Amino acid sequence: MKILFLTFLIISNIFAISFKGKIVDSVTKEPIIDAKISDSNQTIHSHIFGHFVLDSNEEVAFIKAYGYKPKKFKLSELSKTIELTPIKVKALYLNFWGAKIDSKTFARILKIIDETEINSVVVDIKSAEGLTSYKTSYDKANSYGAWFQRSIKDIDEFMSVLKSKNIYTIARLSTFKDDLQAKNNPDYAIKTKNGEVWRNFDGIAWVDPYDKRSHIYTIEIAKDAAKVGFDEINFDFIRFPARRGLVFSKENTEQNRIKAIEEFLSLAQNELRRYGVFVSVDTYGLICWNETDTGIGQTIKGLSKYADYICPMLYPSGFSSSYFNVKNPADYPHKVIYESINNVVDQINPLRLRPWLQHFKDYTQEKRFYVKKDIEAQIRASEEHDTNGWMMWSPSSRYKQNYFRLTAISRIDSE
Repeated sequence: MKILFLTFLIISNIFAISFKGKIVDSVTKEPIIDAKISDSNQTIHSHIFGHFVLDSNEEVAFIKAYGYKPKKFKLSELSKTIELTPIKVKALYLNFWGAKIDSKTFARILKIIDETEINSVVVDIKSAEGLTSYKTSYDKANSYGAWFQRSIKDIDEFMSVLKSKNIYTIARLSTFKDDLQAKNNPDYAIKTKNGEVWRNFDGIAWVDPYDKRSHIYTIEIAKDAAKVGFDEINFDFIRFPARRGLVFSKENTEQNRIKAIEEFLSLAQNELRRYGVFVSVDTYGLICWNETDTGIGQTIKGLSKYADYICPMLYPSGFSSSYFNVKNPADYPHKVIYESINNVVDQINPLRLRPWLQHFKDYTQEKRFYVKKDIEAQIRASEEHDTNGWMMWSPSSRYKQNYFRLTAISRIDSE
């Protein structure tokens, strides 16, 4: 078997062709250094002055660079200079049931995108219940009935609408919190000490992050989302439950937890390479403050090895007073966002950070609705650190259009 594989590699190399190019910013025309150029088998990086040489026998290749839209190109049509479009992602979350062509929620979000600074959307593709919002090509998930309650009847039509408006598209997948997968695979569901399948406070079961079968399952669905045209795959619940006393297939140590999450992301990057998509991960906001993995396997150092972007949930309502020396952090949205990001800029380039921001009612002390000044304060804090942008979270996917800056065209129309 090894001899056959080596023979294949030798033959592939013989027929490989060297492709040379230069990568530049489409606006400034400045070279882009350390961009990732990939075919299905390899990834190389652009060097000084943006130059690269790719030896490949494939038809297409992909380019990714932090702060730019991903690009696909035919190697046979490779020009000497390739331009990448810069983007600061400003995204709204579109929930599972709102993601349908004829929904009022979808129409409202498209209107906001048409008229304001919002340029991106995060779409639920795989929910914590294990449902997929459209029928994917993954037979195992389909055999469990994952698509039976799908909200997107025609994924090609749905993506066509988004692409026609030049919207940056992010597919959100719940990773290890997956009730349907756990129900159909109790042998690798997380267990209680008495051997029963454990369920969270919301009645949802999880699969074991140590078990590679749970990795493959979600990544196969992610691959389908990449195939249909999403620019980025966003893994949520890419962690262990924040609960002690559970039973896993390995000893549940910090070292083992961090390694399991890294192995998932390494496999995801390898499997998704041939589609040229970015990989992002959602994390607890505490990742910006805790020196440990917070008991869930998430650290900046571990995640940044394989994820392109890290998206901490910096909801001010999610922090206790001990982190900011104020009675109620929800009353200080700018302070929470700014100081949290500032606390990790020595660990990761801010261009690889894209925080989730709060567009929902404070659920802690005052239980007040977040208004325009609260939203603007969070956005300002993120932009002051020159992050990769930001993403707004509203569980109901309801947003106030006047909370966001108008586009130039919209400003002229309103005058």
